[in-house]
Formats: sequence, C-alpha cells, structure tokens
Amino acid sequence: MSRVTENPTPVPSDSEQTAIRKEKRARLLESGTEVYPADLTRSHTLREIRDTWGHLEAGVETDDVVTTGGRVVFIRNTGKLAFATLHDGFTPDSNGERLQVMLSLAEVGEEALAAWKSDADLGDFVWVKGRVIASKRGELSIMASDWRFAAKALRPLPVMHKDLSEESRVRRRYVDLIVRDEAREMVRKRSAITRAVRDTLYNDGYMEVETPTLQLVHGGAAARPFKTHINAFDIDMTLRIALELHLKRTMVGGADRVFEIGRVFRNEGIDSTHSAEFTMLEAYQAWGDQKTIAQLMQDIIVAAADAVGSRQVETPKGVINLDGEWEWLSFYPGLSSKVGQEITVDTPLEVLQGIADANEIEYDPKWGADKLAMELFGDLVEPDLIQPTFVYDYPAIAQPLARQHRSDAGKIEAWDLIIGGVERGTGFTELVDPVVQRDVLTAQSLKAAAGDPEAMALDLDFIEALEYGVPPMGGLGLGIDRLIMLLTGVGIRETILFPLLRPQA
Repeated sequence: MSRVTENPTPVPSDSEQTAIRKEKRARLLESGTEVYPADLTRSHTLREIRDTWGHLEAGVETDDVVTTGGRVVFIRNTGKLAFATLHDGFTPDSNGERLQVMLSLAEVGEEALAAWKSDADLGDFVWVKGRVIASKRGELSIMASDWRFAAKALRPLPVMHKDLSEESRVRRRYVDLIVRDEAREMVRKRSAITRAVRDTLYNDGYMEVETPTLQLVHGGAAARPFKTHINAFDIDMTLRIALELHLKRTMVGGADRVFEIGRVFRNEGIDSTHSAEFTMLEAYQAWGDQKTIAQLMQDIIVAAADAVGSRQVETPKGVINLDGEWEWLSFYPGLSSKVGQEITVDTPLEVLQGIADANEIEYDPKWGADKLAMELFGDLVEPDLIQPTFVYDYPAIAQPLARQHRSDAGKIEAWDLIIGGVERGTGFTELVDPVVQRDVLTAQSLKAAAGDPEAMALDLDFIEALEYGVPPMGGLGLGIDRLIMLLTGVGIRETILFPLLRPQA
C-alpha cells in the first residue's frame, strides 16, 4: 500500500505535523465543524460495496447512492477533482477493504472541495455519501456528493515505502496494524487458530471454565511467579504461573472434561521464544491418561493448521508434516542413541557429567543425575526432533504433578511434544493420589525454602480437594503463542498483539 500527495515541498517532522493537525482541529471546532461526531452511519461497508458493484465495467456510472467511511490512506488533489483511497476495519475473514473516493467540484461544490483540500490529511477517518461508479480506468469508486470528518488524526502515519523496525512494530502495534497487511493478517490468524482450538475441544465434549489469576499459592509449573499484594485482605498473592491446580479442583467437583485458555505470568527471561505473560491452554479428561490426551493434542494442532493453511509447515529446518501418525520417543533410549552409550535412570552422575563436558554443555555441579540427563536431552536430542514427536517416560523430577510410571520406577507417565526442535506442549497421566501428591509437593516446598525460586509451594487446599477423590485422568498444556509461532514462522513478539516491552527512557 502506498500513499503520496501532490505537494513537492519538504515534509515536516512528526512533531511539526502533529502541531499543524492540532491547529486544524482547533480551527475546525471553532468554526462549528464537528471532527469527532457520533451520528454518522454507513449504509454499506467498503467490502459490501465491492461485493455488490465490483462487476461494473470501466466508465459505468450508477444512480445507486451509498454512505460509507474509512481511514484515508491515499490522497491526490488536482484542480477540480480530488482522489482518495479509504481503508476500513479488518475482520475475521477480511484484511480490510480499500476503495477509491472521487470528489469533484461539480458534485460536492466549491466549499466542500476546498475544505477537503485544506483540512483532510492522511490517517483521518472520513464519512462520504455518493454514487457508485467505475472510473474510466475501471477502478470501482464512489463519486462523492458529501463528505464529513469521522475522526481527525492528530499524528501522521509513517512513510509507507520505508519498513518499520521490529521495535517500532511491537511498541506501537496500533500503527503497525494500520500500515502493514502482515500485522493484520497475524491478528486474524491468531483468532482463527484460537477458535479452531476451542472448536476442537467443544466438539469433543469439553467445557470451558475460568479460574483465578490471583492466587495465594503458586503451583502447576516450575517457574518464578510475579508477586503482588491485595490491600483488602492485607496479604501477599501471586499471579498464576499455570492453570492446572484450579482446573483439577473443578475435576474433583465432578467435571468430566474441562479446559481453559488463559493468560499466565512467569517472572523469568524474555527472548525470541519466551514472554513474561503468554496464553496457555490446559485441558483435563476424566478416565483418560497420557495416550488419550496425546491424541487430543494432535487433533488440536491439526485443526489449527487447517484453520490457517496447510498441514505441511515450511521452516528453516525443513518441512514439518503434521499429517499421519506422530512419533513416540522414549526419553532414555533417545538420549542413549544420541550419545552412543546406554543411559538409564540408574546411570551414575559422573558418567553424565563426562558426557556434558565432552559436549561442552554447562551444568550446575549440584544437579542430580536426573536433572543433568534432562539438560543433556534438551541440548543434544530435542533440536533434531523436527517432525512431531512425543518424548515420554521422563525421570520423575520432570513433572511433580504427574503420576508415577505403572511399571518403571523412577519415571513418570508424561510426555513433551517436540516439533521443529522446540517443545510445543506437554501432557501426562495425572497424579490423583492425595497422599503421594502431598509428599511430592512437600519436597518441592523444601526446595523453595532452600532458595529455589522455581519450586512449587505446598498448596494445602489443593491437597484437601484431592482427598475428596477424583477419577483417573489425563491432562495437557499447550502454549498458544508457540503454536502460532509454529504455524506462521514468526517470533513470539509478533504473535502477541501487545507484548511486554522495556519502557522507553
């Protein structure tokens, strides 16, 4: 999309243009011209006009009068005829439509045409009334008989032929949405993906609920929480780091299949794949386990891919095929194959440290063998798992809320889904034994007391809820932002509409 004007004089700076526009606003209001009216209505959107009259051949004029409006994104003023392009809002099925408006001396009159030339600027919202025609060049247009301001823009739009920097795009996303088709397309794709996720769950009998964002005890993940204080109770609270514990309380209450898509907050690093706040899906299925919930995960991701394009996703690491059966890779055999020697849950710590040293992988000497094994897997194995792969049979330390393995001591019934070398989601057979869960969370709380900022706290209310009994179940967690990153190929700051940024000085 390009914007030009007939004026060849040097363009004032943004601050100068803003001052000029504010002066126009003041002058217009003083003269009795309303520049932010509330009584303007449209008979047609720009898209409806194009759908209805888009068949007109070049030079054909109709007597059909419409009223419509949009943002001015192009202006060309000549002697007795002015041209403008309007752009209206984007919707789930449209990136916004553009349509030409023509203002001629014969149709609008001398006063209205002069006002347009002196007062209308790029970025303004205007309302127009006029006949639908096709120009001599075949451009569908409105030959205006009347026009009014709908909203005067006080700041100029950026120069269209110069790309916005990434910093400018994310810091002023509203401007990015105005000038860049790709930005609007990302919002529409995110909406389509989220809707596909919801529809898949609804169609499978899941019920959507909402759980608290403010919590007395943080849990459900290994992460550092944001802390806050509620004055009404004069107590400290945290923002949730996961959705899990309250969703499980809902299962205790009798829900059969339940899910939530909500914002979670983790006071950790921010980079190309991590944000301090992000959107998480968690779903729980009574009478399920890690296998049934894995099928649900596959159904969700395939539906999301269908919603925005293809099940064949092109990435710098190759084409990812989301169709067909997805692979299952056991944790320890997968690590053994990569390092060329057998690694088991009983492998001595010294052996794992030797492997880490040989591969120049940093580690904390205080780590146990299970923690170091996970670090080795993450560095050596995960980056090469390009096609969808469920990595399962993790060591017990990986998920304090997962059920112990039915047959292999020291392991849990849990998987991570790796696609494109990146973890996209997790799932497990849930731990529903309240006695074992208390022991596990007590051990976590001792780690927290010893200074581990990511360890979970002992949530006694959650334990009490489990003591009322809950059926066996499977649960999954899926980062919506990472799913969108997978399907669109962009970084996390592009997928989040208004990402958290360091304040400008």
